[in-house]
Amino acid sequence: MTSAPNLDQLNPEQLRALAAQLMQRVETMDKQIHHHKTVNEKLPHEIALLKRFKFAKRSEQLSPAQASLLDDPIDTDIAAIEAELEALQSTPTAAKVRQQPKPAPLPAQFPRTLILHEPDKSHCQCGCALKRIGENASEKLDSPPVVFTVERHIRGKWACEQCETLIQAPVPAHVIDKGIPTAGLLAHVMVAKFADHLPLYRQEKIFGQAGLAIARSTLAQWVGACGVQLQPLVDALRVPVLEHGVIYADETPVQMLTPGAKKTHRAYVWAYATSQFADLAAVVYDFSPSRAGEHARTFLNNWHGKLVCDDFAGSRRRLNRALQAPVCKGLAGCVWVRHTCGHTRRRMLRLDF
Repeated sequence: MTSAPNLDQLNPEQLRALAAQLMQRVETMDKQIHHHKTVNEKLPHEIALLKRFKFAKRSEQLSPAQASLLDDPIDTDIAAIEAELEALQSTPTAAKVRQQPKPAPLPAQFPRTLILHEPDKSHCQCGCALKRIGENASEKLDSPPVVFTVERHIRGKWACEQCETLIQAPVPAHVIDKGIPTAGLLAHVMVAKFADHLPLYRQEKIFGQAGLAIARSTLAQWVGACGVQLQPLVDALRVPVLEHGVIYADETPVQMLTPGAKKTHRAYVWAYATSQFADLAAVVYDFSPSRAGEHARTFLNNWHGKLVCDDFAGSRRRLNRALQAPVCKGLAGCVWVRHTCGHTRRRMLRLDF
Protein backbone atom coordinates (compact mmCIF):
# COMPACT_ATOMS: atom_id res chain seq x y z
CA MET A 1 0.00 0.00 0.00
CA THR A 2 1.51 3.34 -1.08
CA SER A 3 1.68 6.28 1.32
CA ALA A 4 -0.59 9.26 0.75
CA PRO A 5 1.16 12.13 -1.12
CA ASN A 6 1.72 15.51 0.53
CA LEU A 7 -0.91 17.73 -1.05
CA ASP A 8 0.98 20.92 -0.12
CA GLN A 9 3.85 19.93 -2.39
CA LEU A 10 1.67 19.21 -5.48
CA ASN A 11 1.03 21.71 -8.22
CA PRO A 12 -2.45 22.21 -9.75
CA GLU A 13 -1.84 19.77 -12.60
CA GLN A 14 -0.76 17.04 -10.18
CA LEU A 15 -3.80 17.73 -7.99
CA ARG A 16 -6.11 17.37 -10.99
CA ALA A 17 -4.46 14.08 -11.95
CA LEU A 18 -4.76 12.79 -8.38
CA ALA A 19 -8.43 13.79 -8.23
CA ALA A 20 -9.15 12.00 -11.53
CA GLN A 21 -7.34 8.91 -10.26
CA LEU A 22 -9.33 8.93 -7.02
CA MET A 23 -12.61 9.38 -8.88
CA GLN A 24 -11.76 6.44 -11.11
CA ARG A 25 -10.97 4.33 -8.06
CA VAL A 26 -14.25 5.32 -6.40
CA GLU A 27 -16.19 4.37 -9.52
CA THR A 28 -14.47 0.98 -9.64
CA MET A 29 -15.17 0.35 -5.97
CA ASP A 30 -18.83 1.33 -6.46
CA LYS A 31 -19.14 -1.28 -9.18
CA GLN A 32 -17.54 -3.90 -6.95
CA ILE A 33 -19.82 -2.99 -4.06
CA HIS A 34 -22.88 -3.23 -6.31
CA HIS A 35 -21.73 -6.63 -7.57
CA HIS A 36 -21.14 -7.99 -4.06
CA LYS A 37 -24.45 -6.57 -2.90
CA THR A 38 -26.28 -8.33 -5.72
CA VAL A 39 -24.57 -11.61 -4.90
CA ASN A 40 -25.35 -11.25 -1.20
CA GLU A 41 -29.00 -10.60 -1.96
CA LYS A 42 -29.19 -13.91 -3.85
CA LEU A 43 -27.54 -15.95 -1.12
CA PRO A 44 -30.50 -16.02 1.34
CA HIS A 45 -32.78 -17.21 -1.46
CA GLU A 46 -30.35 -19.93 -2.51
CA ILE A 47 -29.74 -21.01 1.08
CA ALA A 48 -33.49 -21.22 1.70
CA LEU A 49 -33.94 -23.35 -1.42
CA LEU A 50 -31.09 -25.64 -0.39
CA LYS A 51 -32.59 -26.03 3.08
CA ARG A 52 -35.93 -26.82 1.51
CA PHE A 53 -34.43 -29.42 -0.82
CA LYS A 54 -32.47 -30.94 2.07
CA PHE A 55 -34.86 -30.84 4.99
CA ALA A 56 -38.38 -30.35 3.56
CA LYS A 57 -41.00 -33.03 3.10
CA ARG A 58 -40.08 -35.65 0.57
CA SER A 59 -42.77 -34.46 -1.85
CA GLU A 60 -41.25 -30.95 -1.80
CA GLN A 61 -37.60 -31.92 -2.08
CA LEU A 62 -35.59 -31.84 -5.26
CA SER A 63 -35.24 -35.38 -6.52
CA PRO A 64 -31.57 -36.42 -6.73
CA ALA A 65 -32.35 -37.97 -10.11
CA GLN A 66 -33.49 -34.56 -11.38
CA ALA A 67 -30.64 -32.51 -9.90
CA SER A 68 -28.70 -32.84 -13.14
CA LEU A 69 -29.95 -34.70 -16.17
CA LEU A 70 -26.51 -34.52 -17.76
CA ASP A 71 -24.51 -36.33 -15.06
CA ASP A 72 -24.80 -39.76 -16.66
CA PRO A 73 -23.88 -38.65 -20.21
CA ILE A 74 -20.94 -36.61 -18.88
CA ASP A 75 -19.62 -39.54 -16.83
CA THR A 76 -20.00 -41.81 -19.84
CA ASP A 77 -18.11 -39.41 -22.11
CA ILE A 78 -15.31 -38.96 -19.57
CA ALA A 79 -14.90 -42.73 -19.22
CA ALA A 80 -14.82 -43.14 -23.01
CA ILE A 81 -12.19 -40.40 -23.42
CA GLU A 82 -10.00 -41.91 -20.69
CA ALA A 83 -10.23 -45.33 -22.37
CA GLU A 84 -9.21 -43.83 -25.74
CA LEU A 85 -6.26 -42.00 -24.19
CA GLU A 86 -5.02 -45.18 -22.53
CA ALA A 87 -5.31 -47.06 -25.83
CA LEU A 88 -3.37 -44.34 -27.73
CA GLN A 89 -0.44 -44.30 -25.32
CA SER A 90 2.59 -45.81 -27.07
CA THR A 91 4.35 -46.90 -23.87
CA PRO A 92 2.42 -48.18 -20.89
CA THR A 93 2.79 -45.97 -17.88
CA ALA A 94 2.98 -47.17 -14.34
CA ALA A 95 -0.48 -47.61 -12.93
CA LYS A 96 -1.36 -45.15 -10.24
CA VAL A 97 -2.17 -46.67 -6.91
CA ARG A 98 -5.70 -45.61 -6.10
CA GLN A 99 -7.61 -46.34 -2.96
CA GLN A 100 -10.77 -47.75 -4.50
CA PRO A 101 -13.67 -48.94 -2.37
CA LYS A 102 -14.16 -52.67 -2.10
CA PRO A 103 -17.12 -53.71 -4.26
CA ALA A 104 -20.05 -55.31 -2.54
CA PRO A 105 -20.30 -59.08 -3.06
CA LEU A 106 -22.78 -60.26 -5.63
CA PRO A 107 -25.97 -61.85 -4.22
CA ALA A 108 -25.52 -65.48 -3.28
CA GLN A 109 -28.84 -66.55 -4.82
CA PHE A 110 -27.56 -65.91 -8.34
CA PRO A 111 -26.39 -69.11 -10.09
CA ARG A 112 -22.65 -69.40 -10.57
CA THR A 113 -20.80 -70.68 -13.64
CA LEU A 114 -17.25 -71.81 -12.89
CA ILE A 115 -14.68 -70.86 -15.51
CA LEU A 116 -11.22 -72.29 -14.81
CA HIS A 117 -8.05 -70.61 -16.06
CA GLU A 118 -4.94 -72.80 -15.80
CA PRO A 119 -1.51 -72.56 -17.46
CA ASP A 120 -1.05 -74.39 -20.75
CA LYS A 121 2.06 -76.15 -19.46
CA SER A 122 2.43 -78.18 -16.28
CA HIS A 123 6.25 -77.95 -16.19
CA CYS A 124 8.52 -75.03 -15.47
CA GLN A 125 11.20 -73.80 -17.86
CA CYS A 126 13.77 -75.57 -15.72
CA GLY A 127 12.04 -78.89 -16.29
CA CYS A 128 10.46 -79.32 -12.85
CA ALA A 129 6.77 -80.12 -12.48
CA LEU A 130 4.55 -77.25 -11.34
CA LYS A 131 2.50 -77.62 -8.19
CA ARG A 132 -0.80 -75.81 -7.59
CA ILE A 133 -0.46 -73.79 -4.38
CA GLY A 134 -3.63 -71.70 -4.44
CA GLU A 135 -5.92 -69.61 -6.57
CA ASN A 136 -7.28 -66.11 -7.11
CA ALA A 137 -11.01 -65.81 -7.66
CA SER A 138 -13.03 -62.93 -9.05
CA GLU A 139 -16.67 -62.63 -10.07
CA LYS A 140 -18.19 -60.94 -13.11
CA LEU A 141 -21.88 -60.17 -13.47
CA ASP A 142 -23.41 -61.41 -16.72
CA SER A 143 -26.90 -61.08 -18.19
CA PRO A 144 -27.73 -63.45 -21.04
CA PRO A 145 -30.38 -62.32 -23.52
CA VAL A 146 -33.97 -63.27 -22.86
CA VAL A 147 -34.59 -66.81 -24.07
CA PHE A 148 -38.15 -67.87 -24.85
CA THR A 149 -38.98 -71.53 -24.41
CA VAL A 150 -41.95 -73.52 -25.68
CA GLU A 151 -43.77 -75.97 -23.42
CA ARG A 152 -45.09 -78.84 -25.50
CA HIS A 153 -47.87 -80.58 -23.58
CA ILE A 154 -48.53 -84.13 -24.71
CA ARG A 155 -51.54 -85.96 -23.27
CA GLY A 156 -51.35 -89.63 -23.89
CA LYS A 157 -54.45 -91.56 -24.87
CA TRP A 158 -54.99 -94.80 -22.94
CA ALA A 159 -57.70 -97.23 -23.90
CA CYS A 160 -59.05 -100.49 -22.56
CA GLU A 161 -59.44 -103.02 -25.37
CA GLN A 162 -61.96 -105.06 -23.44
CA CYS A 163 -64.48 -102.36 -22.40
CA GLU A 164 -63.37 -99.78 -24.96
CA THR A 165 -62.75 -97.02 -22.36
CA LEU A 166 -60.57 -94.03 -23.27
CA ILE A 167 -58.61 -92.30 -20.48
CA GLN A 168 -56.55 -89.12 -20.70
CA ALA A 169 -54.95 -86.88 -18.10
CA PRO A 170 -56.92 -83.68 -17.46
CA VAL A 171 -55.78 -80.46 -19.08
CA PRO A 172 -53.74 -78.34 -16.62
CA ALA A 173 -55.39 -75.11 -15.52
CA HIS A 174 -54.18 -71.98 -17.31
CA VAL A 175 -54.87 -68.29 -16.89
CA ILE A 176 -56.01 -68.09 -20.51
CA ASP A 177 -57.60 -71.29 -21.76
CA LYS A 178 -56.49 -72.31 -25.27
CA GLY A 179 -53.99 -69.44 -25.23
CA ILE A 180 -50.27 -69.63 -25.85
CA PRO A 181 -48.96 -67.68 -22.81
CA THR A 182 -48.01 -69.44 -19.62
CA ALA A 183 -48.43 -67.87 -16.20
CA GLY A 184 -44.73 -66.96 -16.22
CA LEU A 185 -44.98 -65.07 -19.53
CA LEU A 186 -48.11 -63.24 -18.35
CA ALA A 187 -46.35 -62.25 -15.15
CA HIS A 188 -43.43 -60.96 -17.23
CA VAL A 189 -45.75 -58.79 -19.36
CA MET A 190 -47.62 -57.45 -16.31
CA VAL A 191 -44.46 -56.58 -14.37
CA ALA A 192 -42.90 -54.93 -17.43
CA LYS A 193 -46.01 -52.80 -18.01
CA PHE A 194 -47.01 -51.79 -14.48
CA ALA A 195 -43.78 -52.05 -12.46
CA ASP A 196 -41.16 -51.21 -15.10
CA HIS A 197 -43.44 -48.79 -17.03
CA LEU A 198 -42.77 -50.48 -20.36
CA PRO A 199 -45.75 -49.85 -22.69
CA LEU A 200 -47.22 -52.69 -24.69
CA TYR A 201 -46.11 -51.23 -28.03
CA ARG A 202 -42.50 -51.39 -26.83
CA GLN A 203 -42.98 -54.94 -25.57
CA GLU A 204 -44.37 -55.76 -29.02
CA LYS A 205 -41.08 -54.59 -30.55
CA ILE A 206 -39.04 -56.56 -28.01
CA PHE A 207 -40.96 -59.73 -28.85
CA GLY A 208 -40.45 -58.94 -32.53
CA GLN A 209 -36.68 -58.75 -32.05
CA ALA A 210 -36.81 -62.32 -30.73
CA GLY A 211 -38.81 -63.47 -33.76
CA LEU A 212 -42.23 -63.48 -32.09
CA ALA A 213 -45.01 -61.68 -33.94
CA ILE A 214 -47.30 -60.83 -31.00
CA ALA A 215 -49.53 -57.86 -31.73
CA ARG A 216 -50.12 -55.15 -29.18
CA SER A 217 -53.84 -55.91 -29.24
CA THR A 218 -53.05 -59.47 -28.19
CA LEU A 219 -50.89 -58.22 -25.33
CA ALA A 220 -53.74 -55.95 -24.27
CA GLN A 221 -56.09 -58.94 -24.20
CA TRP A 222 -53.59 -60.80 -22.01
CA VAL A 223 -53.44 -57.89 -19.59
CA GLY A 224 -57.23 -57.71 -19.45
CA ALA A 225 -57.50 -61.43 -18.76
CA CYS A 226 -54.97 -61.10 -15.94
CA GLY A 227 -56.98 -58.24 -14.49
CA VAL A 228 -60.08 -60.43 -14.34
CA GLN A 229 -58.13 -63.17 -12.57
CA LEU A 230 -56.62 -60.70 -10.09
CA GLN A 231 -59.91 -58.96 -9.25
CA PRO A 232 -60.75 -61.36 -6.36
CA LEU A 233 -57.39 -60.49 -4.82
CA VAL A 234 -58.20 -56.77 -5.06
CA ASP A 235 -61.61 -57.35 -3.50
CA ALA A 236 -60.01 -59.32 -0.69
CA LEU A 237 -57.50 -56.52 -0.04
CA ARG A 238 -60.28 -53.92 0.05
CA VAL A 239 -61.86 -55.57 3.10
CA PRO A 240 -58.97 -55.04 5.59
CA VAL A 241 -58.36 -51.52 4.24
CA LEU A 242 -61.94 -50.49 5.01
CA GLU A 243 -61.62 -51.96 8.50
CA HIS A 244 -59.38 -49.03 9.49
CA GLY A 245 -60.84 -45.85 10.87
CA VAL A 246 -58.50 -43.57 8.91
CA ILE A 247 -58.04 -43.86 5.16
CA TYR A 248 -55.96 -41.67 2.86
CA ALA A 249 -57.33 -41.06 -0.63
CA ASP A 250 -55.85 -39.38 -3.70
CA GLU A 251 -56.41 -39.53 -7.43
CA THR A 252 -54.25 -39.24 -10.52
CA PRO A 253 -55.53 -38.48 -14.04
CA VAL A 254 -55.19 -40.96 -16.90
CA GLN A 255 -56.25 -40.74 -20.52
CA MET A 256 -59.16 -43.02 -21.44
CA LEU A 257 -60.31 -43.88 -24.95
CA THR A 258 -63.94 -44.94 -25.06
CA PRO A 259 -64.77 -47.52 -27.75
CA GLY A 260 -66.08 -45.68 -30.79
CA ALA A 261 -64.75 -42.29 -29.68
CA LYS A 262 -62.07 -40.48 -31.65
CA LYS A 263 -60.58 -38.49 -28.78
CA THR A 264 -59.52 -39.46 -25.31
CA HIS A 265 -60.99 -37.95 -22.17
CA ARG A 266 -59.65 -37.66 -18.67
CA ALA A 267 -60.37 -40.48 -16.24
CA TYR A 268 -58.96 -41.07 -12.78
CA VAL A 269 -57.31 -43.79 -10.75
CA TRP A 270 -58.02 -43.43 -7.03
CA ALA A 271 -55.68 -44.79 -4.39
CA TYR A 272 -57.07 -45.68 -0.97
CA ALA A 273 -54.35 -46.37 1.60
CA THR A 274 -54.11 -47.03 5.30
CA SER A 275 -52.34 -44.49 7.49
CA GLN A 276 -48.70 -44.69 8.47
CA PHE A 277 -49.77 -45.64 12.00
CA ALA A 278 -51.84 -48.65 10.94
CA ASP A 279 -50.65 -52.20 11.49
CA LEU A 280 -51.39 -53.04 7.86
CA ALA A 281 -49.65 -51.11 5.07
CA ALA A 282 -51.91 -51.54 2.05
CA VAL A 283 -53.08 -49.57 -0.98
CA VAL A 284 -56.11 -50.36 -3.14
CA TYR A 285 -56.51 -48.74 -6.56
CA ASP A 286 -59.93 -48.00 -8.03
CA PHE A 287 -60.56 -46.72 -11.55
CA SER A 288 -63.28 -44.14 -12.16
CA PRO A 289 -64.23 -42.52 -15.49
CA SER A 290 -64.76 -39.14 -13.80
CA ARG A 291 -64.00 -37.23 -10.61
CA ALA A 292 -67.56 -37.44 -9.33
CA GLY A 293 -68.02 -38.28 -5.69
CA GLU A 294 -70.36 -41.16 -6.47
CA HIS A 295 -67.35 -43.32 -7.29
CA ALA A 296 -65.97 -42.79 -3.79
CA ARG A 297 -69.37 -43.68 -2.37
CA THR A 298 -69.42 -46.90 -4.39
CA PHE A 299 -65.97 -47.87 -3.17
CA LEU A 300 -66.42 -46.88 0.48
CA ASN A 301 -70.01 -48.15 0.62
CA ASN A 302 -71.08 -48.15 4.32
CA TRP A 303 -67.63 -47.35 5.70
CA HIS A 304 -67.46 -44.93 8.66
CA GLY A 305 -64.30 -43.11 9.66
CA LYS A 306 -61.98 -40.27 8.73
CA LEU A 307 -61.17 -39.79 5.05
CA VAL A 308 -58.03 -37.73 4.42
CA CYS A 309 -57.69 -36.19 0.95
CA ASP A 310 -56.40 -33.01 -0.64
CA ASP A 311 -58.60 -29.92 -0.72
CA PHE A 312 -59.34 -29.99 -4.43
CA ALA A 313 -61.85 -27.33 -5.40
CA GLY A 314 -65.22 -29.00 -5.22
CA SER A 315 -64.05 -32.23 -3.63
CA ARG A 316 -65.48 -31.34 -0.25
CA ARG A 317 -68.93 -30.67 -1.74
CA ARG A 318 -68.85 -33.73 -3.98
CA LEU A 319 -67.63 -36.11 -1.30
CA ASN A 320 -70.04 -34.82 1.30
CA ARG A 321 -72.94 -35.11 -1.14
CA ALA A 322 -71.87 -38.54 -2.35
CA LEU A 323 -71.15 -39.94 1.11
CA GLN A 324 -74.26 -38.27 2.54
CA ALA A 325 -72.22 -37.32 5.59
CA PRO A 326 -71.10 -33.70 6.05
CA VAL A 327 -68.06 -32.72 8.05
CA CYS A 328 -69.38 -33.47 11.51
CA LYS A 329 -68.21 -32.93 15.07
CA GLY A 330 -67.58 -36.34 16.54
CA LEU A 331 -71.01 -37.86 15.98
CA ALA A 332 -71.03 -41.64 15.74
CA GLY A 333 -71.71 -43.26 12.40
CA CYS A 334 -70.47 -40.47 10.16
CA VAL A 335 -67.57 -39.77 7.85
CA TRP A 336 -65.11 -37.03 8.69
CA VAL A 337 -63.62 -35.54 5.54
CA ARG A 338 -60.21 -34.15 6.38
CA HIS A 339 -58.33 -32.16 3.75
CA THR A 340 -54.57 -31.88 3.64
CA CYS A 341 -52.94 -28.47 3.22
CA GLY A 342 -49.90 -29.63 1.29
CA HIS A 343 -50.83 -27.84 -1.95
CA THR A 344 -51.55 -24.56 -0.15
CA ARG A 345 -48.37 -24.73 1.89
CA ARG A 346 -46.23 -25.35 -1.19
CA ARG A 347 -47.76 -22.32 -2.93
CA MET A 348 -47.07 -20.15 0.13
CA LEU A 349 -43.46 -21.34 0.15
CA ARG A 350 -43.05 -20.27 -3.47
CA LEU A 351 -44.51 -16.84 -2.65
CA ASP A 352 -41.93 -16.41 0.12
CA PHE A 353 -39.18 -16.99 -2.44
